[in-house]
Amino acid sequence: MDSNVTEAETVWKMAPTWTTVVLLVPCVVALTAGMFYLYMLVLALLSKSSVRNKVVLVSDALSGLGKECSSVFHKEGARLILCGKSWEKLQKLSSDLVDASDPSMTFPPKLVLLDFTDMENLPEATAEILECYGCLDALILNSSMKVKAPAHTLSLEMDKLLMDNNYFGPVTLVKGVLPSMMSRRSGHLLVVNSIQGKLAVPFRTSYAASKHAVQAFFDCLRAEVEDFGISVSTINVTFISGLASGQQTASAKSFWSFLYSKKPLGVCPREAASEVANILSTKKKEVLIAPSLPKVAIYTRSFFPSVFFAVMSAGVKDTAAKM
Repeated sequence: MDSNVTEAETVWKMAPTWTTVVLLVPCVVALTAGMFYLYMLVLALLSKSSVRNKVVLVSDALSGLGKECSSVFHKEGARLILCGKSWEKLQKLSSDLVDASDPSMTFPPKLVLLDFTDMENLPEATAEILECYGCLDALILNSSMKVKAPAHTLSLEMDKLLMDNNYFGPVTLVKGVLPSMMSRRSGHLLVVNSIQGKLAVPFRTSYAASKHAVQAFFDCLRAEVEDFGISVSTINVTFISGLASGQQTASAKSFWSFLYSKKPLGVCPREAASEVANILSTKKKEVLIAPSLPKVAIYTRSFFPSVFFAVMSAGVKDTAAKM
């Protein structure tokens, strides 16, 4: 009898404890979810307001990513400077942006012809850029030239063309606007770079070299200008896809082909533009946008280089066998 009473008392004493746990866990989960939602909401609001009244330059406004960034920033009230190689296309883009927005809430974009392969006229273009508003708050470098071919088939002229467009051009522009940013102790340099700035793969010798060069330059520059209040951010992506979000499919059949063919999942321009807007707000120093396999490849290259080299070599042999 005493034993039964003791057991009943124990169960009765434990019941409130279990009831408290059962009620507390959902509350903690709901509270955590609510805090996360508020955090994401604040980030979204900050990204929308971070460019209002700011002078933002898009180096290649005519690309897929450039058009998306231009649309997002124009609607949010940025003072845009749109650059590109075709004056007619820039005028059309500007007209489309103005027609699709509220003129009382936006500024008509400024247009500047900019061709990174034309190094002789780059100082003049830089001066024109600074004359638009007298300053520059954010510089988005999204221009890129790609080439895929065996190294021995590429001419030295092509190598120089790639380096001018992907490295020397952007670097020259940055050096031209840096004194203005340093004097104002404010500014943001954002580079949309390739994952091949960190990972070199076959048949991309010159392209990967240009991307490694620009990655190294801005990594060094980040430390040099930090005391001047200037932020430097890099975004490394597999590639910018022409497809909308949800329309891409992965068809890679092997590790190596996933890395250096156009089979891996790329990021659509709209998603990339959203990430650019977020980085302008949060000032993250580096962002990698890639599926899991390329990310694994980067770590493999760093910690197990022999394995990485063997996989790359196998991929090249497989390609040669099919030719």
